[in-house]
Amino acid sequence: MKKILGIAGLLVFVCAVTALANEHFYDRGNVENLIRRSALFGVISIGAAFAIVTGGIDLSIGSVVCLSGCLLPWLLVEHGWPVAAALPFVLGLAALIGVAHGLLITRLSLQPFVVTLCGLLLYRGIARGITGDQTVGFGTGFRGLRDLAAGRIALGDHLGLPGVPMPCFFIVAIAIAAGVFLNKTVWGRHLRALGRNPEAARYAG
Repeated sequence: MKKILGIAGLLVFVCAVTALANEHFYDRGNVENLIRRSALFGVISIGAAFAIVTGGIDLSIGSVVCLSGCLLPWLLVEHGWPVAAALPFVLGLAALIGVAHGLLITRLSLQPFVVTLCGLLLYRGIARGITGDQTVGFGTGFRGLRDLAAGRIALGDHLGLPGVPMPCFFIVAIAIAAGVFLNKTVWGRHLRALGRNPEAARYAG
């Protein structure tokens, strides 16, 4: 609890100092942008936490996100895939990458640093290759997908209140699910018990 309070206090301090340095810090657009960006990195950090809890590390998360983010509009716009096919394909590919990393680390006893570093370079290269180093997007179509990523729920535009970006709801749902998994399930408790010393966890039963 002390660590959580310390981090929260540091966050409040940073926000206060930034607001004093720039009067536009609390503008509606800036607050919405901060919430949206924080939610994005929050989702990524929850995934990284599962690896860190067991004493591992994953350097390839950013590249996997990049590959998925480039691959989805590339399939939809450039190749005309339906959303019902493109979304499961991209999600399945990301899951397959995670499974492959896990097998390489646990079955072949390779170092997580080496596996994920190689993955970082590989997936980044694939993303650059399929897009030709060009920006990709949904264009004017697929409004539903764009709203999921960039949409917001208005709290009171006429009052100048910031809206709640859609990614904020995703981070809340994922954080709750991760907390339940780590604290209320057998598999989650096993992960936490491993820590940085699997041998000690095994001897402890």
